[in-house]
Amino acid sequence: MEPNKIFIERFSCRSFQEKEVPEEYIEVILKAGIWAPSAGNLQPWKFLVIKNNELKEKLVDVAYGQEFIKEAPFAIVVIALPEESAARYGDRGRFLYSIQDTAAAVENMLLQGSILGLGSCWVGAFSEEKAKKVLNLKENERPVAIIPFGFPKEFPPAFRKRKSFEKVVKFI
Repeated sequence: MEPNKIFIERFSCRSFQEKEVPEEYIEVILKAGIWAPSAGNLQPWKFLVIKNNELKEKLVDVAYGQEFIKEAPFAIVVIALPEESAARYGDRGRFLYSIQDTAAAVENMLLQGSILGLGSCWVGAFSEEKAKKVLNLKENERPVAIIPFGFPKEFPPAFRKRKSFEKVVKFI
């Protein structure tokens, strides 16, 4: 028995076709993010859909020159709301649960994009402070991921190398 092929075939796409993505695709990707699990079902997140080319260009600068961000038809910036988690869980909610929760939302969106035939890339390498300024975020809003989406120009081999099951799993 093997995992669903979507887990194996999903890849970090950094090269997109110049082709618009249907609005209903964007909506279902966002809904997949909304349905991610979260501690206490608090859903401490916001999703910003970026289609504006000038803003995507600013995100490239914030993300240390990762040009593929502006080549994608749209990007979703995932914002954590740590204080919403902290209200129930204190510092553990603020510094851990809110990040875990947004990470689950990111993964849901990545997988939903793949199901729709889109490529995406989880971009975590960016200046958080510069991103907050560019996106005009509040002090208590924390950008944790930039995810460009689009139709891939190319597909890598489906079976990229992974550590062996025996190397990473220990039954206790």
